[in-house]
Amino acid sequence: MEVQERLHDVVSRIHTAEKAAKRPKNAVSLVAVSKTFDTDAIRPVIEAGQRVFGENRVQEAQGKWPLLKGETPDLALHLIGPLQSNKAAEAVALFDVIETVDREKIARAISAEMKRQDRKLRLYVQVNTGLEPQKAGIAPKETVAFVTFCREELDMAIEGLMCIPPVDENPGPHFALLAKLAGECELDRLSMGMSGDFETAVQFGATSVRVGSAIFGSR
Repeated sequence: MEVQERLHDVVSRIHTAEKAAKRPKNAVSLVAVSKTFDTDAIRPVIEAGQRVFGENRVQEAQGKWPLLKGETPDLALHLIGPLQSNKAAEAVALFDVIETVDREKIARAISAEMKRQDRKLRLYVQVNTGLEPQKAGIAPKETVAFVTFCREELDMAIEGLMCIPPVDENPGPHFALLAKLAGECELDRLSMGMSGDFETAVQFGATSVRVGSAIFGSR
C-alpha cells in the first residue's frame, strides 16, 4: 500500500470511529507524525491533502520543515516530543503547536520566547498518566494547579492536554483520566491516541490523534 493510500485508510478509520462514538464527522483532527522521515517521504502525504504534522525533535524538524512550509504555507507543525529549555527559541520560531509543556522551567522559557518573538503558539500540557519515571509529563494530581499557573502567572493560553499511555497497558483508563482532568481544567482539547489505539482515543473524546507508522510505515 502506498503512503497516500495508508493516509486515506487512517482518515477513513477515524471517521468510522467518530460515527461509532456518535461524534460529528471531522470532530477529530489527524496529526501525521513524520519523525525520522525526510522531505521526500513527507511530500506525498502533503500532496494527498494532509496539513497537520508532528515532530519529536526540534533539531530534526529544523532540517526539513522550513523548506516544506515554504512550499506549502498552510501547514501546521506540532512538537510532540519533550522540549529542553535551551531549544525554546528554535521551537517557538518553527512550531505552531507545542504539546509537551510539562514543568515550570519549560513553561517560563516558552512564555518568554513567545513574547520576544511576538508569536502566539497553541499549547498543550503533557500529563504522565501512568506515572512512568522515564516519561515526560506532569503528574495527574498536579495538572490542575500547573494549568492554573501557566494561565495566571505566565498568561499562557493552554488549549488542551496530551498523554502517551504506557505501552503495556489498556489505554482506555488513561484516556478517561485525561478527559476527566481536562474537564477539571475547563479545557476541551485532548491530544491522545497513536497508530495502535487512535480509534479507542476517539471513543474517549480525543480531539486530535497522533499517527505515524500507520501512515508512513515502520521506521
